[in-house]
Amino acid sequence: MYVVKFEEIGKSDIGIAGGKGANLGELTQAGIPVPPGFVVTAETYEKFMIDSGINDAVMEILNKIDINDTKELQSAAEEIKSIIVNTPVPDDISIYITEAYNQLCQRVDEEDTDVAIRSSATAEDLPDASFAGQQDTFLHVSGVENVIDYVRKCWASLFEARAIFYREENDFDHSKVLIAVVVQKMANADKAGVMFTVNPSTGEEIALIEGSWGLGEAVVSGDVTPDNYAVDKKDNKIINVTISDKKVMYTNDEEGTSIKVDVPEDMRNERVLSDEELIELTEMGKRIQAHYGEPMDTEWAFENGTLFLLQARPITTLDDVDNSADDDAEVSEDKNVIVKGLGASPGIASGIVKIIFDVDELDKIEDGDIMVTTMTTPDMVPAMRRASGIITDEGGVTCHASIISRELGIPCVVGTGSATATLKENVGVTLDGKKGLVFEGLTETKPEATADVVAESVAPIITVTEVKANVSMPEAATKAAATGADGVGLLRTEHLMLTAGVHPGKFIAEGREDELINTIAENVMIVADAFYPKPVWYRTLDAPTDEFIALDGGENEPREHNPMLGWRGIRRELDQPEILKCEFKAIKKLYDQGYTNLGIMIPLSQHPDELRKAKALCEEVGLRPHKDIDFGMMVEIPAAALTIEDYIDVGIDFVSLGTNDLTQYTLAVDRNNEFVAKHYTEEHPAVMKLIERTIKKCAEAGVKCSICGQAGSVPRIVEKLVSYGISSVSSNTDAVAEVRKTVARAEQKLILDAARKRLE
Repeated sequence: MYVVKFEEIGKSDIGIAGGKGANLGELTQAGIPVPPGFVVTAETYEKFMIDSGINDAVMEILNKIDINDTKELQSAAEEIKSIIVNTPVPDDISIYITEAYNQLCQRVDEEDTDVAIRSSATAEDLPDASFAGQQDTFLHVSGVENVIDYVRKCWASLFEARAIFYREENDFDHSKVLIAVVVQKMANADKAGVMFTVNPSTGEEIALIEGSWGLGEAVVSGDVTPDNYAVDKKDNKIINVTISDKKVMYTNDEEGTSIKVDVPEDMRNERVLSDEELIELTEMGKRIQAHYGEPMDTEWAFENGTLFLLQARPITTLDDVDNSADDDAEVSEDKNVIVKGLGASPGIASGIVKIIFDVDELDKIEDGDIMVTTMTTPDMVPAMRRASGIITDEGGVTCHASIISRELGIPCVVGTGSATATLKENVGVTLDGKKGLVFEGLTETKPEATADVVAESVAPIITVTEVKANVSMPEAATKAAATGADGVGLLRTEHLMLTAGVHPGKFIAEGREDELINTIAENVMIVADAFYPKPVWYRTLDAPTDEFIALDGGENEPREHNPMLGWRGIRRELDQPEILKCEFKAIKKLYDQGYTNLGIMIPLSQHPDELRKAKALCEEVGLRPHKDIDFGMMVEIPAAALTIEDYIDVGIDFVSLGTNDLTQYTLAVDRNNEFVAKHYTEEHPAVMKLIERTIKKCAEAGVKCSICGQAGSVPRIVEKLVSYGISSVSSNTDAVAEVRKTVARAEQKLILDAARKRLE
């Protein structure tokens, strides 16, 4: 069969119509309102590839590429796609597509009707794999010649670089993954979005619905922050409505082309879905889930008040949901959700709300309170220690509140957008830091497993690549050490030095240098003790000027336009060498007391001369780099990654990749800026190339290389780091166990791949 109508196929026909096509057929046969259409079958694609003589050439290219070489992968993908789109479609196939399109036009009574042309790979939308979004979709295509042309482009998109990489990583045989193409009448949506028939994070029977104006492309692509709704499926009670500022939408222009436009000002903050529409969607979701017998991820659209379903597939993340550690899961059923954000630090906390708008208000945080603020800052850490939970308006999973909360083991929800306005002072709430939900009222919570239990479960896993922990404060050291971590890959100075709330420059100006040295030494000693004899890498001070201003003595700090790019890191410390020398003296004091497990690394260096000068200052205080103590550096600036061999020539014992800053500096993206945060990704090819280059240059020179940014907690990135030859991975304390498992799997995979090659 070259072409089949939706009415002729069902969910069991994935081999014919691919996942998307099979599910659209299933929905159609179940009486669900689906815009009509047809599928150019996988058999047709296979016939095109073989009969045209290009299949062998494509497979030969695939067999030669190294998917971890981004440039090579991109080049191969472009070559394959070019071969396909420039190969004529045989007449017998063209005739079938032409007839099917003409019949569709007659059915909807439109000449050259607009259609959406969408990929439907035969391994797509399976219960245990999600290929969605890897191939292309083309909207507002009209006319039979254009339809045939875009069907061919859809075939070519099976070989997008991201799709090739995914199949290789998940052991899908390229030759067995075929592609069908869905040709479906365009739903010219007034509003559209997605609906999960259960909560995809927890499995709860709650319909989660996102919607925005115009075509659903804006929601699916992430171009807009959609409205978010939650509906309890038991009684269709609407339990959460979050209205977003919807800045853009997709619509069609006068020529019928899909374009992105600004949302009219009076609609940006208008609610997209009415209560009636939400209930209609929820009922449709329940109907679809009952038909399939499992939770579903769907795409929907309203056109002139009529609801259409555009796609349905099983939710592929539910197998990863682990509620075993969440003994208080019933709280989500018994209490109303009043605020929703991102789950940043797992656990459940219950307490009295204290809203903080200014650091002068921190004294009102008492033991067990819930701190609610726009975003935490370093000078809030003492109050954070007293709190049982943290809630913020802004931020993501790598922001200050998230990192510190995870290290302290405090449940945290960030990015709520409105917590400081929605929650009331001195009112009891319960937050779930895993699910990102804040509930009305207090709940009794159960104590978490002790660190000893955690250590016992982690210890048996042995890896050659070391797995270390990031630590920011002494209080977190015992918990971090109990995970069995192989040391500390990043001991941040800021909280150790600033714990007294006094600007370090003030200590020196007032002749209290010894007090500053002792403060640093005492705090570092707690961490060194907890991990001894495992290595602890101390990073010298890297606080932007805006973090110094609130300190006693910080009133003279410069008001920089962009502190992230300003006077910070080693550049500042070389301008204020007395502060840096205090740090070196503190480490020397510990070295003299027998703490030989400490290493020093300088932050934010852009030129090897900075390394030379820092080492010279260290020598001045009587601490000899490379002899008394290991001396290294952070790599957070592209310049350092691109010239790492020059630093190696100057002399370093180790390097640690700070991927949070490296990503921001490489992509020109502020990860905490809501307008551009969606563009932040450590997996961007440019970032990964800088990481790979640094690791390999260090390996060649025998220099240890680690990573301490958020990327070190992402399994798929960790696998790549291990394959590049990284010496160690340093993650947040809560992620050490999972990272160790990921490292072990990656090492085993490398061994297995090498063994297979020897057998070839």
